[in-house]
Amino acid sequence: MSGREEFVRRFGGVFEHSPWVAERAYDRAASVGLTAGNVHSALCTAFRAASPAERLAVLKAHPDLAGKLAVAGELTPDSRAEQASAGLDRLSPEEHARFTALNEAYTKKFGFPFIIAVKGLTKDDIVAAFARRIDNPAEEEFEAACAEVEQIARLRLKSMLPGDDYA
Repeated sequence: MSGREEFVRRFGGVFEHSPWVAERAYDRAASVGLTAGNVHSALCTAFRAASPAERLAVLKAHPDLAGKLAVAGELTPDSRAEQASAGLDRLSPEEHARFTALNEAYTKKFGFPFIIAVKGLTKDDIVAAFARRIDNPAEEEFEAACAEVEQIARLRLKSMLPGDDYA
């Protein structure tokens, strides 16, 4: 297996279901060393250099929070752990209905699921963020969602490369 193939195999899932980000980031990451900070920088540079349609596809690859995939047990291992850390796997029927309504309203308005780095947040924090962001203009929310995707990537890389003290 080549260095590029190994890099994509290892980091291709950091941006949800979007291994092309790692493929495009390889040359930059390989030239500076495989630390969480360097890999994150390379991945984010590749993501930000992508067309708006490609970035939108990354956003659309993310699951709804506490949505159908979670209920069916079909989240990626990273997404499952992240949502569980915020208690989204233990919602009451009323809370689940609230998340379903918020997800539907958000996706209808913006065309992609609500994305937030849930690590360290509670379900109440997430509901409050939904309420704050649902009134954003479309362009502003697209950028907010892209920034959240990059934050999720940073957190995933920190867990993958635990010896790195990247903040």
